Amino acid sequence: MVQQTSTVRQPEADGLAGAGPAPAAPLSQFVVKVHSRCDLACDHCYVYEHADTSWQHRPLVSSEDVLRRTAERIAEHARAHRLPGVRVVLHGGEPLLAGRAQVRRAAEELGAALRGVCRLDLRIHTNAVTLNEQWLELFDEFDVRIGISLDGDRAAHDLHRRYADGRSSYDKVLRAVRLLDTPRYRHLYAGLLCTVDARNDPLRVYRALAELAPPRIDFLLPHATWANEPWRPEGPGRETAYADWLLTVFRAWDADGRPFPVRMFDSVLRTLVGGSSLVESLGLGPADLAVVETDGSIEQADSLKTAYDGAPATGLDVFQHDFDRVAAHPAVAGRQLGLAGLAAECRACPVVQSCGGGLYAHRYRAEDHGFDHPSVYCADLYALIEGVRTHGRTDRQNASIPTALELRHLDELASGRGGAAAVTALAAREAEINRQLVQLVAPGVERASRRHGCPDPAAVWELVEALDREHPAALDTALTAPFVRTWALRARTDAAASLDGLAETALAAALRAGRSAELELPLRPDGVLRLPGLGALATARPVGPETADRRCRVRTDAEGFRAVWERGEARVEFAAPEREPRWQPLRGWTLTAPCAGEPLSWTVVLEDTDPERAGHDWQVTGRLELDEALAWRQELQGAWEFVCRELPELAPGLAAGLRAVTPLAPGGGGQAISGAARDAFGTVGVARPGAADTLALLLVHEFQHVKLGAVLDLYDLFDRNDPRRYRAPWRPDLRPLEGLLQGTYAHAAVVEFWRARHRSALAAGETGTTEHAWEEYRRWLGHTWEALVALDGSGSLLPLGGRFTAGLRGTLAPWRAETRAAAAEGPRD
Repeated sequence: MVQQTSTVRQPEADGLAGAGPAPAAPLSQFVVKVHSRCDLACDHCYVYEHADTSWQHRPLVSSEDVLRRTAERIAEHARAHRLPGVRVVLHGGEPLLAGRAQVRRAAEELGAALRGVCRLDLRIHTNAVTLNEQWLELFDEFDVRIGISLDGDRAAHDLHRRYADGRSSYDKVLRAVRLLDTPRYRHLYAGLLCTVDARNDPLRVYRALAELAPPRIDFLLPHATWANEPWRPEGPGRETAYADWLLTVFRAWDADGRPFPVRMFDSVLRTLVGGSSLVESLGLGPADLAVVETDGSIEQADSLKTAYDGAPATGLDVFQHDFDRVAAHPAVAGRQLGLAGLAAECRACPVVQSCGGGLYAHRYRAEDHGFDHPSVYCADLYALIEGVRTHGRTDRQNASIPTALELRHLDELASGRGGAAAVTALAAREAEINRQLVQLVAPGVERASRRHGCPDPAAVWELVEALDREHPAALDTALTAPFVRTWALRARTDAAASLDGLAETALAAALRAGRSAELELPLRPDGVLRLPGLGALATARPVGPETADRRCRVRTDAEGFRAVWERGEARVEFAAPEREPRWQPLRGWTLTAPCAGEPLSWTVVLEDTDPERAGHDWQVTGRLELDEALAWRQELQGAWEFVCRELPELAPGLAAGLRAVTPLAPGGGGQAISGAARDAFGTVGVARPGAADTLALLLVHEFQHVKLGAVLDLYDLFDRNDPRRYRAPWRPDLRPLEGLLQGTYAHAAVVEFWRARHRSALAAGETGTTEHAWEEYRRWLGHTWEALVALDGSGSLLPLGGRFTAGLRGTLAPWRAETRAAAAEGPRD
């Protein structure tokens, strides 16, 4: 059998050349094949109709030994990695062909093995032609969620999903969907999966699916590779036919008020503002899935069967190997590198954070037998992401103020938490503010144009306007770099800063777009060329007062840029940044951990290059050495695992909104140092504490300040003319009302941290830690509640402010009752 080969890069693209690969992320999703044949003959099936033929040599049905050993291996992996939950999908072929007795046995084995270890999210994916009440009663007994393949109306569905003799399967599938949608069984309904065919009418497909009111729809691109390209229509627009199809559906779905989740669209919307993807085919999250075949062999994702015969094989099986071996397999590890694992063309693409290179299997080329290429759907993915982004901005781009949050999102944030959707919406509003601030620097640009040696204002604005027309996503990304607003606010009163900062941001956007551009702009006084959100070029000498000393001409292209100044020059290529040692790229990683049974990714960079970053009320570090950056990566991974495991209510919002960490200089005497800059959404400053749980505490605490600062950009919660100062229990000095509100909101996360720390220590039997955590929990809860009472009694909260503090009270009140009840019981064991 041919073994998979692919080009796997080490993390040079993250600025960590020579660092070596990060430890393999644990697996949290498992596909268990219970039957290896199907009762339909779908001509686009990746199992039977593409390159792989391994199904021909496998048992029809999984044996009891395979099922038992698979369940034991999953439990072993979950226990070793302290996973809070795993998702297991029973699959095929068509899994219902295995029969109810065998499917029951699979559910029993998995339930027994994982009981007391972690939560089991058990699902089954079926073509539904034999799904009936007897099956649904079985699935109800074991709480098995059901996903059904349905490609739209009758014409669309029967284009591919027919029996071998040509008979339609549509009526049987529709009958099953309607049965599943009855009140008796709807709680088992996971959603519909629709494979896109550009020959079908997109609106007819969407309307047919929407009429069934599914809890969720997954649209999938048909599996294809560069060796077996997808069908496309002839004529103009053929290269983006699938994007055009999907965008037609997206606009209809959006116009309908987004009546149900569509994971592809939701993933694009999330990743456009820095959040994580919900699907494997988009975003930069690492692979965390394994497939167990009917003979017990362990494979990678089934989609690889489209590449070549044996492509998903690992050579491992559940009888001889654990899932740690699978996670460490070179082909699996190669899919956990995030940006560093993509082709050079992808890494330079302005939409790479959303696209993520597309589905891994879709990158395969037969010429080099590898996957180091863009997706065969590259043009479609780019057009889809740009189309979603443009559609989302159309109604707001000329607004004078950012649109408000939905009240449900505000209420989520008021609770002290806020999920991914709420924080994503908050980030979008902050991006709107940044755009408006940049527009307001125009008068300063005109004043600066009279300053000798400044960038040419006409050239700068021409580039900005061209980027806004041609590459708006790249410009938006550059404008949301954490410290762009710091510059923009200063620029309103500093004519020189207005044009300099705009030129820097425009060049950063051009680089993200891979667009040729040329501007002359100044070096910073320390000799640094700043490219916000990308890094900095250190020319190794401070600039003098002479005009010529301060000027630097920068020319960008698809591969990088060339900078020329009076006494030197540099060429930076993003595919090989280590060739120019003066270039200091941002170092960043996509970190993944299981959270509430689902893998959750957090993409974060260490911002140790931007000259504007000194706004956290503490001294920042200089550029970190490689070993210190690696220590940060390890500690951030540990902190992220802690947040996902112990604070799952806070994790999704943090992943959606916290994009950068600014390293701060350590404090004396082991003091924990952290801060949040009021006008730098998406970043916090932290001195690395040396312990993952402490770092987790600092991150969630400071991110509370970031969230509340963004809320206060949108709403007045209190009377800003209140001159009084209030006592904050955690500080010796009196605080203005905003300071008290900020501290109260931030310490709600501190309370939640110590509550979770006490709970986990108690479960682990760590007596000393249990008592310490309990005392910290009570102390911070008492302080925060006292401050909340002071806020409510101030008389200065506006109605929306009262609603906000009521949300916080709703979170804290049950915890206060918990501690008071425990105190009444006497000393704790």
